[in-house]
Amino acid sequence: MYNTKPTWYYLVLLILAGEAVFILPFVLPRIFRPTVLEVFALDNTQLGLCFSVYGIIALASYLFGGPLADKYPPRKLIAIALWMTALGGLLFAIYPRFRTLQILYGYWGFTTIFLFWAPMIKATRVWGGAKDQGKAFGFLDGGRGLTGALFGLLGVYIFSIFIAENVETAHLDQRKEAFTYVIYISSAIISLIGLLVWLFMKSAIDEKEIQLQKITFNEIGLVMKLPAVWLLMIIILCAYVGYKITDVLSLYAREVMLYNEVESAQVGTFLQFLRPTTGILMGLIADRFKITLMLILSFLTTILGGLLFALGIIAPTTTLLFFLSVIIIAVGVYACRALYFAVMEQGKIPLALTGTAVGLISLIGYTPDIFAGPAYGYLLDSNPGEPGHQNVFWMLTIFALFGGTASIVYHYLYRK
Repeated sequence: MYNTKPTWYYLVLLILAGEAVFILPFVLPRIFRPTVLEVFALDNTQLGLCFSVYGIIALASYLFGGPLADKYPPRKLIAIALWMTALGGLLFAIYPRFRTLQILYGYWGFTTIFLFWAPMIKATRVWGGAKDQGKAFGFLDGGRGLTGALFGLLGVYIFSIFIAENVETAHLDQRKEAFTYVIYISSAIISLIGLLVWLFMKSAIDEKEIQLQKITFNEIGLVMKLPAVWLLMIIILCAYVGYKITDVLSLYAREVMLYNEVESAQVGTFLQFLRPTTGILMGLIADRFKITLMLILSFLTTILGGLLFALGIIAPTTTLLFFLSVIIIAVGVYACRALYFAVMEQGKIPLALTGTAVGLISLIGYTPDIFAGPAYGYLLDSNPGEPGHQNVFWMLTIFALFGGTASIVYHYLYRK
């Protein structure tokens, strides 16, 4: 079974679902961060606290959702997750108050993780087989990035056509109305992708071959004894901090580079297009080298990009340096994302227990969903302007250093 690769359209549906489920809670706030702060009447710390509620619920969802992925067909869990996430968009579109918005993010923490995350990773590992793990996870993350970028382009286009006048002079109500259309259309597309997954993913692979009838504590104990699992917890945690911090690049463009709302959103969209480019490139070359070596190089690139921002050498007059730095930091962060689950095969993690392993790894690895948002929100709000942004990128650089160190240990432990 493991050497028989499912069809390409199976991977395409997985890619579409893999990003669509995060459009509402993360992609739109990333691309439209200045707009979201205004229309929801939030500051950076409050938005970060919404992400924290998401992370707290997601934490339990990783733990219990992992074994669920080893017992039930991925397509059913993924489709239900998409529909439930899209349903939350109806509440999002009426601009609830801060407390209600936190509850909504908690709900999304359940729908996007408990039913979705481990099934997606397991299905991707199955598609990659014994020899194409780099290709599978590189194409997954690259494809997800392309999906997010296209959603971003669509969102910016919809937002701009519903602003009747110049965005600089548009009233808050006008911006709110335009963003409402962005939310509704996104929710409809997410629901449609869920339907396609339910109808067509089932014929791509024999679902019974990747299911276990029962998950016991013996299996969980076996997974917890693997050194690869503990190292991946550290690697993913550090890489994910970097990914979360890329959320502030559109805000950096607004506050430091002095761009307007549309221009800063375009920077966020440009960042989204760097993700598929990086992921696909990693998918094409990673299996030709040691994936762990590529992961180490990715962390080193992230450190370089973090230092360029942290040292304060970027200014409104250095536009070229700004975009070069964005490219460097994005390539490093997105390469880490594309590769960190691809090293599971090299780390001898059993395929049948992938869901359980992913649940345990993610329990620690994705804790930045809890602390990263409030941390960089506090750094930004306590030191307004460029000083706050410099502190945020020092935070990124330090975590990337620890992640790179863990990757070196992983490489030497499983190099044969």
